[in-house]
Amino acid sequence: MTALIIVDLTPINKDKLAAYSAEAAKTLVTYQGEFLSKGPIVSLHGKSAFTTKVIIQFPSSEKALNWYNSEEYQAIIPIRDAGMESQFHLIAQ
Repeated sequence: MTALIIVDLTPINKDKLAAYSAEAAKTLVTYQGEFLSKGPIVSLHGKSAFTTKVIIQFPSSEKALNWYNSEEYQAIIPIRDAGMESQFHLIAQ
């Protein structure tokens, strides 16, 4: 069963965010993660605390969690946190 990681974010440092994005993309390969969509959002109802959304698909929840908890990904979290405010959510399909 496929799984999605939904990232809600607001950039706070564009250079750090660019560095994080490049490194994060590399970490997805081992876990068969792929970006489905990323970009600014338009709220149709209610207020969002974030300006941008990223949707990443994995073959399973296990692969998604293994990616998030991997040493490779955990090592770039300080860059992530310097580049954006964010929330990550896992949805099993």
